[in-house]
Amino acid sequence: MTYETLALETDETGVALLSLSRPDALNAFDVTMARELEAFFLATATDDTIKAVVVTGEGKAFCAGMDLSAEGNVFGLDESLSPTPATLREHLTEDPFQTGVRDTGGKVTLAIHACPKPVIAAINGAAVGIGATMTLAMDIRLASTRARIGFVFGRLGIVPEACSSWFLPRIVGTQQALEWVYSADVLSAEAAYAGRLVRSLHEPDDLVPAALELARSFVRDRSPVALALAKQLIYAGTAAPHPLDMHIADSLAMFHTSRGDGKEGVAAFRDKRTPSFTGLASDLPQIV
Repeated sequence: MTYETLALETDETGVALLSLSRPDALNAFDVTMARELEAFFLATATDDTIKAVVVTGEGKAFCAGMDLSAEGNVFGLDESLSPTPATLREHLTEDPFQTGVRDTGGKVTLAIHACPKPVIAAINGAAVGIGATMTLAMDIRLASTRARIGFVFGRLGIVPEACSSWFLPRIVGTQQALEWVYSADVLSAEAAYAGRLVRSLHEPDDLVPAALELARSFVRDRSPVALALAKQLIYAGTAAPHPLDMHIADSLAMFHTSRGDGKEGVAAFRDKRTPSFTGLASDLPQIV
């Protein structure tokens, strides 16, 4: 694909560096960026040449939030509609609900969440509003010491979006999530690290190399199928009502991997050699 708001590089290991690329606007999120991010992650889910993704911002910001300069409804929503929970759920993927009611950030984070590959955020600068919430669907967040992260929705009279009410409490806990949302403050990198929102802090020039090397370490000599199924299991486990649900899921995952890439992994271990896995993340068994 050719992108207007994104830049993409992929190295020889299959790790993709995806940069939000509106540097003159501090990589502000608009409807075009939303569509391109959703399309990228939906395509990446079935592109076996991409093994992992690192997301960062071009220039000095990660993403300064929604571009509020657009005419009309800045979120691209159709104010003539009167949706209810029942009608939205029933017609979720149909117009006018698909384009006129659904939160654009949520469509992006659902696509990120569904991507069966490691996704790492390298938060290089300001990440505010959707700039913060889009990272919550990514598996791991690294931040520059210059990063600033803000769940500032209350200052604008709106609410946390992009499925962040599902992701944020699971990452930092309900109490911390509510404090950050209530206060609507912009957090320093150190505060985000102390609240366990980010995994690690890095000097600005070291951030993206560290994120890329972490991604490579996840996919080097690894089974794409095992990685994808493990990601499904961990996320499903956070929402499962009982351990039995995950016993069923991991039993199915073990069954399928034991007769697929697991055979090669065991053989390589016995032979004391590097495994050569052939399974594809685009062809996964159903486990949940």
